[in-house]
Amino acid sequence: MGVRLLLVYGLAFVSFSLYSKADDHRSLTETATSDVFNEYLEYLTLPNVATQSAADIRKVAEWTVAKYSEYGVNTQLLDNEGMPMVYADYMLAGEDAPTVLFYAHMDGQPVNPEVWEQESPWQPVLKVEENGTWVEKPLSLLKNQYNPNWRIFARSASDDKAPIMMLLAALHTLSLNQTSPSVNVKVLLDSNEEGGSPLLATVIEKNKNLLSADAVVMLDGPMHPSNAPTVVFGHRGATLVKLTTYGPISDSHSGHFGNYIQNPAFMLSSLLAGMKNENGMVTIPNYYGDSPLPEEIKNVLREIPIDEKALLARLGVVKAESVGSNYYESISLPSLNINGLSAASTTAVRTIIPSYATASIDIRTTKDAHSSRQVNLLKDFVRARGYHIVDEVPSKEVRLKHEKLIRMEVSQGTAALQTPLDESVGVWAKKALQSVSEGKVVVIPMMGGTVPTAPLVTRLNKPVILIPLVNADNNQHAPNENLRIGNFYSGTNALYQLLTTPYSP
Repeated sequence: MGVRLLLVYGLAFVSFSLYSKADDHRSLTETATSDVFNEYLEYLTLPNVATQSAADIRKVAEWTVAKYSEYGVNTQLLDNEGMPMVYADYMLAGEDAPTVLFYAHMDGQPVNPEVWEQESPWQPVLKVEENGTWVEKPLSLLKNQYNPNWRIFARSASDDKAPIMMLLAALHTLSLNQTSPSVNVKVLLDSNEEGGSPLLATVIEKNKNLLSADAVVMLDGPMHPSNAPTVVFGHRGATLVKLTTYGPISDSHSGHFGNYIQNPAFMLSSLLAGMKNENGMVTIPNYYGDSPLPEEIKNVLREIPIDEKALLARLGVVKAESVGSNYYESISLPSLNINGLSAASTTAVRTIIPSYATASIDIRTTKDAHSSRQVNLLKDFVRARGYHIVDEVPSKEVRLKHEKLIRMEVSQGTAALQTPLDESVGVWAKKALQSVSEGKVVVIPMMGGTVPTAPLVTRLNKPVILIPLVNADNNQHAPNENLRIGNFYSGTNALYQLLTTPYSP
């Protein structure tokens, strides 16, 4: 039975709120949130892996346009070479009111169904925690009861279909309550964010007038682990580098040539090992810059609550590296990470010296430690260890001229973002979210991950912040991705408060 048919006879959701002060507002958003939660479950049944099917993405985009239109929101598709993006607006605050552009993405990460603990990642499953284990329950259970800590498991349950539908629920709340927003709302939903948003800049440029706004709010990323309201002012950038070291011109017998010719796997391993010390600090000279973190930023980072013991326990490791004084300082600094390493094969074992070895590296950058700077430092480090850098597979002639050869292939990624902490859009967001929280709004100057804000910043020339709305332990990008049901309600409530709080750019 389809999700929509299963639930159409009504979800008698008991109202609740994640934040204690939000109880004062719950009657404003409860009905609309319940309505849209049904749609959210249907939304999760639509496959959305852009790298595998443009046709699937078109269906997702068309469904989104139809659904937003059904709730009275103006919508249209934006051409994007077969994978259209979605534009929507709700311009009822008046001509003189400021406009906020909300960005999210419709596409999701690829899935391997075999490693998911359910029949299909494209069929949402309700799970309840019992004795420390998530136990599947029938969705029909939601008809008469539920707990905000129950979860919905499916691909894109949190990243990023949930925020898209939370925003729709917030707009639906305005309509049901006959309330005018304090800001005009525009929405841009990306169709290939997980693929790096290769055409986002082009789509923005083609629709620059349509997308014009006073500020941009990106609805992506996990909330603080406490689930307290969270505002993020920046993120690290990302650049990918592939390193390939070369040995003999072809795989060679290890018995005949071991101890005689260099093994490129050992060469590469030695090179990589020299890039970090035993504490995890990158040893490439000046990699972190002369003054990587201003003292005022450090002070903000120290105020962010963090249970590092619990975090390490969740990750299954006993000790953190000593790059920063705490978790948040560490992810505010540039990093160097090996994410792939190969030479010959470990399954079809052959007694050979491989002809080459390859490592994939991701460099997380900051505004000052930007991509070209970090890549040049890496090249200098490699050259200082006697390597000759080539741009292609070396010919025999090149091999006979140089003792150490390495190929460096650089894929420039998204630039880092660092919006000033006193930017008016951030002040507005903190004020709105404070209205639904007894405690402090958690301010994060920079999150460790990377999102495609660069085209939004450079093309629209307006400030960008991020407001994450989903639970931190949502398994995004991994098997068994999930959303805490309570976050759907609290997220809608938070967005409603945002839309009804006056904003002065």
